[in-house]
Amino acid sequence: MLQEIAQTPAVTPAALPPPDLFRSFWMGGYECATHINVFDQRLDMLAAINHDTEAEQDYALLKTVGMRTARDGLRWHLIEKTPGNYDWSSFEPMLRAALNQNVQVIWDICHYGWPDGLDIFSPAFIDRFGSFCGAVARFVADHTGEIPFYSPINEISFFSWAATRDIMYPFAHGRDNDLKQQMIRACIAGIEAIWQVDPRARLTVPEPIINVVTPRAHQEYDAEAHAYNNSQYEVWDMLAGRVCPELGGDPKYLDIVGANFYHSNQWEIHGTRLRWEEHPRDDRWKPLHRMLLETWQRYRRPLYLAETSHVGVGRADWIKETAAEVVLARQNGVPIEGVCLYPILDRFDWQDHNHWHNSGLWDLPKDGAGRYRRVLNPVYGEEFARAREALAVLGCR
Repeated sequence: MLQEIAQTPAVTPAALPPPDLFRSFWMGGYECATHINVFDQRLDMLAAINHDTEAEQDYALLKTVGMRTARDGLRWHLIEKTPGNYDWSSFEPMLRAALNQNVQVIWDICHYGWPDGLDIFSPAFIDRFGSFCGAVARFVADHTGEIPFYSPINEISFFSWAATRDIMYPFAHGRDNDLKQQMIRACIAGIEAIWQVDPRARLTVPEPIINVVTPRAHQEYDAEAHAYNNSQYEVWDMLAGRVCPELGGDPKYLDIVGANFYHSNQWEIHGTRLRWEEHPRDDRWKPLHRMLLETWQRYRRPLYLAETSHVGVGRADWIKETAAEVVLARQNGVPIEGVCLYPILDRFDWQDHNHWHNSGLWDLPKDGAGRYRRVLNPVYGEEFARAREALAVLGCR
């Protein structure tokens, strides 16, 4: 099916040029969350699976499946334990590993976590984050002459929702909008600080793309569902200065748009999710290529699929469909620049360390010493190889 789609003539007048924004079209993302969960536990998802100490081996593995670009993260709470004092010992080995393996990394600077004792709602948070971003940019510039790629704050929309409920710290119930606007201000401060150090730096803004539908025979919820759908664009619109201009947004801050998409990103308002895995599928399910097209038409900025994956036995079917949808998007004129499999290594649940999602391209069984081995999932791996071949027909390598 993928080959047939890829060989279908494009519907646009001129074929898109091959993507060239990233070092490779396919990339691997390492789960790097560092927030505090509902049990008051500080997470360090990189250390939990030994990626922090095995980054070079992990980056080398990426190249065995044609990936030369990755998403990875800094751990702010480890680097700045006291205000203004930076200990780079947790980051320098990872940066060196990427350079040694010639892997391009998009560095997440804040992936849901920040230093202890810093009030996220305070003006000091914006100042500290801006200073930290500038320090990161300086450290990277001192170690490499390459054009750097950063994601200053990951998923502001999701974080502003989860951190105002009983999902992650600070559990600030009722302050969704306050938190979102605070993170926008911080993100802008961070971008400016990065550009002051290195004007060449590229900035990605990963946000979930969603589809919220009205329950059948309940048209009274149409307006609410429509508003919820529009909310997925708030962060990008704020950064671009289209809404809430008092936050300081400007189109220049919307450098690269990252769209995150999972099976749980479509649901009924006041109801349950639309089940991707059911056949026949709910006719209200919106195909990914349409969602990417809508995002592209709204912003006309470089766009990539910044996170996507599925769990368990559904992983192979998910990547098969995702690849077909990306082919359709490009054939319909959407210049998708890349696709990031996230997580590339399996991960456990934020709230339950014993519950593994079985979502990585590599599974993580333990060896005799209790360390996690990287074992390519054969079914997922085979389907991913076919997906690579299908996209390569369009120059996406």
